[in-house]
Amino acid sequence: MGTTDRLRLLFCDHLSIARGKYMPASKIGDGSTRFCQGTFALTYDKEMAPAPGGTMLEGLPDMDAVYVGADIRDGWEPSTRVVIADLYDSKGAPLGICGRGRLKQAVKDWQAMGLNPKVGLELEAFAFQRNAEGKLVPYDTPGAYVYSTGRFADPLRFTDAIWAKASELGFRIDCITSEYDSPQFEFTLTYDEAVKAVDDIFLFRVLAREVALDHGIILTFMPKPFLNKGGSGLHVNFSFSDRNGKNVFGNSKPGEMTDLTKGCIAGLMHHHRGMAGLVAPTVNSYERLKPASLSGYWRNWGIDHRGVTTRLSAETGVKARLEHRMGDAAANPYTLVAAVLQAARLGVVNQYALPPAETADCIMNHDATDGTPDSLAEALKALAADQPLVSAVGELLVANHIGIKELELERTAALEGDALRDYYIYYV
Repeated sequence: MGTTDRLRLLFCDHLSIARGKYMPASKIGDGSTRFCQGTFALTYDKEMAPAPGGTMLEGLPDMDAVYVGADIRDGWEPSTRVVIADLYDSKGAPLGICGRGRLKQAVKDWQAMGLNPKVGLELEAFAFQRNAEGKLVPYDTPGAYVYSTGRFADPLRFTDAIWAKASELGFRIDCITSEYDSPQFEFTLTYDEAVKAVDDIFLFRVLAREVALDHGIILTFMPKPFLNKGGSGLHVNFSFSDRNGKNVFGNSKPGEMTDLTKGCIAGLMHHHRGMAGLVAPTVNSYERLKPASLSGYWRNWGIDHRGVTTRLSAETGVKARLEHRMGDAAANPYTLVAAVLQAARLGVVNQYALPPAETADCIMNHDATDGTPDSLAEALKALAADQPLVSAVGELLVANHIGIKELELERTAALEGDALRDYYIYYV
């Protein structure tokens, strides 16, 4: 290609897969391109489902992927720039199954209340290699431990390469470290406006996986690749600024919490079971969501308590925030954050009552009396039954999601062990 630029257009589909095209340099600027809307009928194993919005039974028409020249940014591949598109149907209307579009609507809903959502996301992932026989095996990290750094945590230094490339391209990294179980890593980007924060985490994940692959590492963000180790989540930290830019969450002391803070927590508690089917959207997700796993299983909340699902930070002022810990990166991150923001908003608008905070450790003991559904099948039923949440996130998106996931349930029913892991590992 020499010095000729090309454009890599990407969008995040219903499976959290980055779909896209390479296009010539002449496409750099405001523009659009078309894809088959039937992309939203596909499962991980490329089977088509007659899910609403997937157009499998409507002739598989085109959809438009529209992008803005100002959003085009430098990419991590040679001579390639990258941009994220919004999706529109063949009549020019916003595509109701586009997670990015639904997140933008969630932001507008909060802005109509005079508040602007800010978001920070924490990604967790496990690393694999291929052995001499070509079999996937855990990346050998001798002596790694939680919060370890250096060669014993990452002998091939693939995380250094991710850091260098991401920093070169303007991603604002908050931290990279090893997690509790080896070979597990955490990647956290800096807080930002909601849509920009999710755009960045979407692109960062693609970058991280591709840079890791250059080092012989298959980096997977699937929720539970090892049944005998901890799981990987996608934690959503969020707060709101008013028209003057002030963080309105305020003090975290129990007697001094603002009505907004209380309402947001109450909303996340109220919609706990309904949210699960969207933010923990695979069969494998429910291997991670278990009691005593610090994973976001329990319907509970607390201040600076990692055993709860909704954690109110003890920090105040500009750093005051809530952290929601149920989701994982198998979820479309735009849909995940939209679901969290909408559940919180419903709590404020509907003035849900706030239950008492968790007082127990959530490992040996707990105050909480219920948690997430125990399976994806149960979670989809709880989601369908939560009409206020469905309406807020988007009727068509949820209907499409349920249709796809019901077929996924059928196709994974007989899979276990490596076969079930391999169903997800290359895509999530």
